[in-house]
Amino acid sequence: MGNGWHEWPLMFFTVAGQCVIGGYLVMAMLLLAGHLGAEHIRRVQRAMFYLWLLMGLGFIASMMHLGSPLRAMNALNRLGASALSNEIAAGSLFFALGGLYWLLAVLNRMPRALDKLWLVAIALSGLLFLYAMGRVYFIDTVPTWANAYTPLGFILTVFIGGPLLGYLLLQSAGVSGPGWRYLPWVSVIAVLASLVVVVMQASTLAGIQSSVQQASALVPDYGLLMAGRIVLLSLGLACWLIPIIRDRTPAPAGLMLGMVLVLAGELIGRGVFYGLHMTVGMAVAG
Repeated sequence: MGNGWHEWPLMFFTVAGQCVIGGYLVMAMLLLAGHLGAEHIRRVQRAMFYLWLLMGLGFIASMMHLGSPLRAMNALNRLGASALSNEIAAGSLFFALGGLYWLLAVLNRMPRALDKLWLVAIALSGLLFLYAMGRVYFIDTVPTWANAYTPLGFILTVFIGGPLLGYLLLQSAGVSGPGWRYLPWVSVIAVLASLVVVVMQASTLAGIQSSVQQASALVPDYGLLMAGRIVLLSLGLACWLIPIIRDRTPAPAGLMLGMVLVLAGELIGRGVFYGLHMTVGMAVAG
């Protein structure tokens, strides 16, 4: 029994990757809308650097999970047949396409004819990466993971942390878009949906057990940890939402604090997820 903190490299990798996917989608949609002038476009493109920096840190953390960075290439040996290989390949594609786009844009070498197509290709690779991450944990012998709550939790992280990350980077770059006062509500709705998922998942854990183990006993502090997660998420989004409700522009420092709180909350939730790992033998009762 535990809370999954020993899997902190994977916790950071998955949470960071999902927030980057959401943040990228926000920034890409603004670029694809075509309402920005040339100078603002360049500011958005330069600000994307921090997305790929965070994604790079996530990959470094994931390599630590392998025990040795030298084993990283071995994880691609079963591409197409292994969910783990597919996840790493999809993540690498997303990272490479996004990083190359940023580099070409900053160097002013991005062909105009390819600009929007490239943005769409990065978005599609990000969604593929999200799908591949979810597939890794659909393991028949781990009933606490092989259910709808796993991909749903990953998707909700995209919508909880992604909009705030994208808004933070754009605000820091001095760029805004139409209807942006409504963007925080995307994250608020995602947090409310996440609360519903927590309650529903908690009710199903009692019905999953093997001959030696009950799922509800894997993380004894499940309720307390998830309550703390929701509190951190709420405080983080409040740093973003309250200034907007007051008709003020959120300060970058407040947005940064909000992002840290949201990341902390999602890391707690991901720690609980890894703590629910439960391998069964021949049969599962429930």
